[in-house]
Amino acid sequence: MDFRRLAEAVLRGASVTREQALELLSSDDDDLLDLLSGAFRLRRRRFGRGVMLHVLRNAKSGSCTENCAFCSQSAVSEAPIPRYPLQSVAELVAGAHEAHRAGAVRYCIVTSGRAVSLEETDRICEAVRRIKAELPLSICASLGALDERRARALQAAGVDRYNHNLETSARYFPRICRTHAYEDRVATARLAKSVGLELCSGALIGMGETPADRVELAFALRDLGADSIPVNFLDPRPGTPLATLPPLRPPDALRALALFRFVNPTAELRVAGGRERVLGPLQALALYPANSIFTAGYLTTPGQGLAADRALIEGLGFHVAGLAE
Repeated sequence: MDFRRLAEAVLRGASVTREQALELLSSDDDDLLDLLSGAFRLRRRRFGRGVMLHVLRNAKSGSCTENCAFCSQSAVSEAPIPRYPLQSVAELVAGAHEAHRAGAVRYCIVTSGRAVSLEETDRICEAVRRIKAELPLSICASLGALDERRARALQAAGVDRYNHNLETSARYFPRICRTHAYEDRVATARLAKSVGLELCSGALIGMGETPADRVELAFALRDLGADSIPVNFLDPRPGTPLATLPPLRPPDALRALALFRFVNPTAELRVAGGRERVLGPLQALALYPANSIFTAGYLTTPGQGLAADRALIEGLGFHVAGLAE
């Protein structure tokens, strides 16, 4: 496959087909740099060489009722993780100030559990109003399943974006979670868009899914109009059902990122959890298709740290970007 020619066609308005997407994923390791070069042509058109920093806040940890096989916070996990109820407004606001000092453009408030209560929603909304009054930060909330009342309250309080990952394809999802359905996730994603929130929805790659599953997920996110796509790589956690799975090969992880860029050329694409474990010294190559990263850790697992992330960004001539870029 001529990835440069494919990128030029996408830039002219063409859409990648499922057949082309599968061919992209099956490309040879010898062609990996050509693939990343094609993906970079798409990334550069929309985002230049900027890299947006996002900071996650684990606002409520553990004791989840859902049985997602990959998650250390799930009902079937025996992982030794912190467990605590929803943090106070003051703690959430303090976390936003830390994110701003780190140079983040977006602060992501995340809670464990199927959904938040109305009282928890009110507390989060109060924190968001204070953050918006004090800091020039974009706010993303990841609070599980939504109904219209909660969605509109979050939007009115100043939440800019809602995260609800599809994780994998509709076909493979029941292998990963049985306490709720793939269609439930799609419904929450659509609801977030319908009330005026941007949609952040992405993938967890490396859970035993096939290349065809990855392609179907990329197209499902395109059909939903996802504004932001975080691509996580499974970092098998001890105590979870997926603990014994081998990690992805770095070339396969990079091909997955290129897939999501080719299928969703204008979306913000984030290389997310597991990048340090899976990509190691090849992390910088992820910035050719992806234009944002999480820094300062991933809920219950640490990252490599802000200084290392900045060095990673600057080492290949990229730069930390602001919201205006």
